Amino acid sequence: MREELSVCEAPIMKIIWESNPDISVPELVKQLNEQYGKEYKEWNMDVLPMMPKHWKLTVLKKTSKQFQTVKKLLLRNDIKDVIIATDAGREGELVARWILQMSGNKKPIYRLWISSVTDKAIKDGFAHLKQGKEYDNLFRAARSRAEADWLVGINATRALTCKYNAQLSCGRVQTPTLAMIMNREQEIKSFKPQKYYGYKIFATGMNFTWENQKGNQRISDKKWAEELGKKLRGHDLVITEVSKKEKKNYAPELYDLTTLQKEASKRYGFSPKQTLNIMQSLYEHHKVLTYPRTDSRYLTNDMTETLKDRIKACQNGSYKKAAAALLRKEIKASSRFINNKKVSDHHAIIPTEQYASLTSFSSDERKIYDMVVARFLAVLSEPAISEQLSVKASVNGELFRAKAENIKQIGWRELYEEETGSKDMIKAGNIPVKGKEYSVGTISMTEGTTNPPGRYTEGTLIDQMDKKGLGTVATRADIIDKLFNSYLLEKKGNEIHITSKGKQLLELVPEDLKKAELTADWEKKLTAISKGKQNDQKFMREISDYTQALIKDIKTSDGKFRHDNVTRHRCPECGKFLLEVNGKHGKRLVCQDRTCGYKKTISRVTNARCPVCHKKMEMVGEGEGQKFVCVCGYKEKLSAFKQRKEKQGSGMSKKEVNRYLKKQQKEAAEPLNNAFAAAFAKLDIK
Repeated sequence: MREELSVCEAPIMKIIWESNPDISVPELVKQLNEQYGKEYKEWNMDVLPMMPKHWKLTVLKKTSKQFQTVKKLLLRNDIKDVIIATDAGREGELVARWILQMSGNKKPIYRLWISSVTDKAIKDGFAHLKQGKEYDNLFRAARSRAEADWLVGINATRALTCKYNAQLSCGRVQTPTLAMIMNREQEIKSFKPQKYYGYKIFATGMNFTWENQKGNQRISDKKWAEELGKKLRGHDLVITEVSKKEKKNYAPELYDLTTLQKEASKRYGFSPKQTLNIMQSLYEHHKVLTYPRTDSRYLTNDMTETLKDRIKACQNGSYKKAAAALLRKEIKASSRFINNKKVSDHHAIIPTEQYASLTSFSSDERKIYDMVVARFLAVLSEPAISEQLSVKASVNGELFRAKAENIKQIGWRELYEEETGSKDMIKAGNIPVKGKEYSVGTISMTEGTTNPPGRYTEGTLIDQMDKKGLGTVATRADIIDKLFNSYLLEKKGNEIHITSKGKQLLELVPEDLKKAELTADWEKKLTAISKGKQNDQKFMREISDYTQALIKDIKTSDGKFRHDNVTRHRCPECGKFLLEVNGKHGKRLVCQDRTCGYKKTISRVTNARCPVCHKKMEMVGEGEGQKFVCVCGYKEKLSAFKQRKEKQGSGMSKKEVNRYLKKQQKEAAEPLNNAFAAAFAKLDIK
């Protein structure tokens, strides 16, 4: 069974196998009523804060059969021991312990802790099983995280929703993340662009740049810049200093999940959730990459002897030559990628010893696989060595600098085409001589304008969350999706924008809930609990006190909330006017009544490219009336699109086109089944 706990602001304590960040209000009411009493049936400020004395668990109806199957196995008389083989991480531990708790298990527990699901890794893992009690602290940390998210998220969301009669979702991680985006928006709006000027000179076959004595290359005063130009013209360039040195450039560090998500977003436009799902497939299904939810970029010393087998496994495709070269030499442990102290639960993401059948990968899987393999081979490759040339010169007393580079050994850069180029190149015979005067070829005044900080993309946002200590590698992608699904954020191109609803929410929530420092401190304490360095009960008392103060603050605060996206369309279920919202994957109509929950997709972003401008098109309409539209004005009926695809050289059949369209209709990627789930499915259990 693939366990994937709803890890961000969980709407209710429950055992689930699929995350559910977009739960409807009626469903939430039903669940709370079932678990904690009828006083929660109606959303009422008087019953807040909800502070359960005893935490209750429930199994979702859609996964009850899976649970009952596992329970039946656990209670069999011929089974004496239980091995936990869920994801080797905090949330995996939590789900396993909850399943055991709900099943009434009293049998001894052991733990399988592996970073890949190849046959070899699983066999090695079973040969080195750990006592379950060694992971008790990890369970306590996970349970504390879930309970803390419940207390803060449920109470604050319900308080704001009741007070302002709008679906307002907040939580201890998502709210400071939203505030971070709002802060960036304010920085952009308050930014005042300024023009600046500079000078470049071409002489001796090199490009020289003017700078002042402090190393600043920008001039803010145009008049002064023009006077400088007059001073420079008609004068030769005098070389005052020439220096050469050899520089070794090593490959970037191995990938952890956050770095991989950031780079995949920049390179391919993948969302963090999309990258994680692809990684999960490469880990569980294809078994060619190691465990994805890691925050380490290093390996442990005992892995050194496995490196050659891993190189052999990816010795195909475009990496055949590089892999073969590595296999001909001895692979030595290096502190650049081996460091036991920088590996906690899991090491960096690298290939497994399982041979990779590239033809079995989807296009997206191949992209992520290539990124990991290229980085892995690059780290093990020789460094890139270059000769760095630095030259200082003077023109009528003004300082100019120039730099050039000659590649002596390409090294790991051979794996990266974009890295094979160089800076200005200069032949040995043309190197300027100190003290010599050279005539100036061209003098040009450059001009530019300062730019505000860029808006976040999903890649840069998840990177910033990591730097601020918001969430964990396992939760950040879900948190970002939650913000989109709650219509607090929207995408314009690759940029993330905060919506009017998001801005208003931040005005209504207490200041403490917006502070990244507070959440980061909680995450540090959860980590300390997992290591046995902090008491979980003490932490929960702190969260309980904070929750009570938070709800008191919301109850006594003044504020207003106004829907500014009301349409003329009425809800078919309750008759109230619908709201038009921009979701992550397109536009929706949703009911403004928080108790109704009606929603309808009216357009969705697809991967279909416009034949005119090649931008991604949207699909609008229903049934046979569906059509593609582009921002450039191009429109195409669905039937015409199918015909065009069939005629194109891509060779797409009608069946493939329909499959493609169905894929586009999925607004969020579905969680993938665990390798163990596949094994369970084949069992004949009676």
